[in-house]
Amino acid sequence: MTKPTASAGIAKAQCLCGAVAFEIDVPARWAWHDHSPTSRRAHGAAYATYVGSWRKRFRITKGKGAITRYEDTDGTARSFCSRCGTPLIYERARSPHMVNLPRALFTGRTGRQPLYHIGIEELQEWAYTGEPLVPLKGYPGVVWQRTKKKRRSAGDDPFELAREEV
Repeated sequence: MTKPTASAGIAKAQCLCGAVAFEIDVPARWAWHDHSPTSRRAHGAAYATYVGSWRKRFRITKGKGAITRYEDTDGTARSFCSRCGTPLIYERARSPHMVNLPRALFTGRTGRQPLYHIGIEELQEWAYTGEPLVPLKGYPGVVWQRTKKKRRSAGDDPFELAREEV
């Protein structure tokens, strides 16, 4: 394990079960939302949000032996917790000095906001894009997007004609 370099602080992260923990020196190099099919499948989500860090500013602080790795034919590698399956590290052959880490694993600030979108053309039609949400009556903590109903004007009753014929 290397000593932290001078930075504005340290951001700590861990997997779901806590078997693996790591940290980066902040600020992170950058942050982005990745809409590519590979990240979507690896995370099982509409998109993955990553923070990028220089490899020399990244440290595994717990559970190095609990990390398993998948290497793809295109030179990318993804590491996961072997106990709970949490995605941990995304590495690309073309950027050997960088590691990309799921933003959701960090317990605090990383010094970068995700301002970039990679593969935005792959945005799924079912992904939430900021539409207004309202509370779902009887289900505390659940909100939903109301469907847009065509409002009927007064006297515009679809059953009116049927009633007149009776």
